[in-house]
Amino acid sequence: MSWTYLFLAGLMEVGWAVGLKYTDGFSRLWPSVWTVLAMVLSLFLLGQSLKSLPVGTAYAVWTGIGAVGAAVLGIILFGDSRSVLRLASIGLIVAGIAGLRISA
Repeated sequence: MSWTYLFLAGLMEVGWAVGLKYTDGFSRLWPSVWTVLAMVLSLFLLGQSLKSLPVGTAYAVWTGIGAVGAAVLGIILFGDSRSVLRLASIGLIVAGIAGLRISA
């Protein structure tokens, strides 16, 4: 169950990272509310996963999911760069997440 919590925590991290773009510096009420809720839920789920996962592994996977998700959604939603180097770097993060999961 810890890996499920960690995966969901990572998805919530993606949500709040992307949500920050929509808050306009926390000047828009509802995007700000949803972003803060995603932050709280992300940290709660990360905490739940840490009951049985090593902190280094859990934190690296959590931030990795957030980084990959935010980068991919940045490309899709905001027209961020799709350069080969950027995509390869995202792939390396995914490989690192997979490696941590396999080795845990």
